Amino acid sequence: MPDRPAAVEPGEVRGPDVPEQPLAFHPLTFLPEGEDVTVGRLDEGEFVVLPADGAALLRRLVDGQTCAQAAQWYQETFGETVDIADFVADLGELGFLRGADEPDTPPPAPVRWSRLGRAIFSPVGAVAYLALIAGWLAAMVRTPALAPSYHHLFFTHYMSVLMVSMYLSQMPLVLLHEAAHALAGRRLGLRSRLSVGRRLYYLVFLTALDGLVAVPRRKRFLPILAGILTDIAVLAGLTLLAAVTRRGDGSLPLVGAFALALAYLTVLRLLWQCWFFLQTDVYYLVVTVLGCVDLQTTTRQLLANRWCMLLGRPARFDPQAWHPRDRAVARWYAVLMVAGYAFCLGTLVFGLLPSAVRVFATVLARLSEHGSHSAAGLTDSVLFLLLSVGEVVVAGGLFLRERRNRRAVRAAATASSPS
Repeated sequence: MPDRPAAVEPGEVRGPDVPEQPLAFHPLTFLPEGEDVTVGRLDEGEFVVLPADGAALLRRLVDGQTCAQAAQWYQETFGETVDIADFVADLGELGFLRGADEPDTPPPAPVRWSRLGRAIFSPVGAVAYLALIAGWLAAMVRTPALAPSYHHLFFTHYMSVLMVSMYLSQMPLVLLHEAAHALAGRRLGLRSRLSVGRRLYYLVFLTALDGLVAVPRRKRFLPILAGILTDIAVLAGLTLLAAVTRRGDGSLPLVGAFALALAYLTVLRLLWQCWFFLQTDVYYLVVTVLGCVDLQTTTRQLLANRWCMLLGRPARFDPQAWHPRDRAVARWYAVLMVAGYAFCLGTLVFGLLPSAVRVFATVLARLSEHGSHSAAGLTDSVLFLLLSVGEVVVAGGLFLRERRNRRAVRAAATASSPS
């Protein structure tokens, strides 16, 4: 869809003939935001940002005007002749038009768990949340040893036991984080999908909130921040659990020590959210505040164009196709993206890989000298190695799958394009 309907000189005719009768549309939603309007289908979760004049023209067609009537209205209102055939073709590509043999779109089914979402994210829930945070802060002030520390991770001498227990216990907490996003969206009637993806070489769970861009901006902040708010609540709850189980001599039973270990890992997850160049929750918060449309794609294309310029090649992408707000923010966001990816790759090369090599060498040494090491020690080393490199291997597999999918999409587009 172009930034505005293509304009032609008065009296000029372009494109194929258009139907004389009104067009049939699927149910569309319109959300004005500044000078633009977000238009899309809630049933499919597909949306596009149109300029105000393009959205106004689309409204005329949706309200039952014929193409000729809408084009005449556009000329009288904006003083330009619109290429209505091209505009209608774009609407068809977006899936907004309903075919003659296509039945009416049924009304969407009620969203499940919406009542639970409204109950959790309610004034009563907010009061309970603030009380939990206050109790957490009071406990740490009274007992500073409860404050998160990396020392809390080492509650056992067996590294494999530590890693297995931490990994398995983190999975429910990560799913709880994503469930909070989903429930906060479902209280607004939005559907959600949970999937597994990657951010560079990190494995992540992803919650897609279909239609979030179609709600007013002020209502988007809670679904975006719900995961972080839930992580803070988990951190507070785990710390209070350790405080309750703490013995009179200051020592902690296994349950309390394990809770503090999970609390420290929750802090790391919260810090990871600040790496917004990896499209974390903070990224979506930033782009919502700044009013961006697709900042990540625009920035990648901007960097690709700059790379082509350095090589003396023509630009691969047309800057005029970018949203003006994305284009303005991408100028400084590109610096942060490059620096962030350089830091992550440096951590992989100079931190994770050397550690993996050393552990692998240790495992081989133990296996070659199996008589001098216990079976428990060998098992500990092997499990530690597998868990250390397993995430990177799976992330690499996801990268290869994404690359195959992109090639398949490009091949299909090439095959379907006219010669």
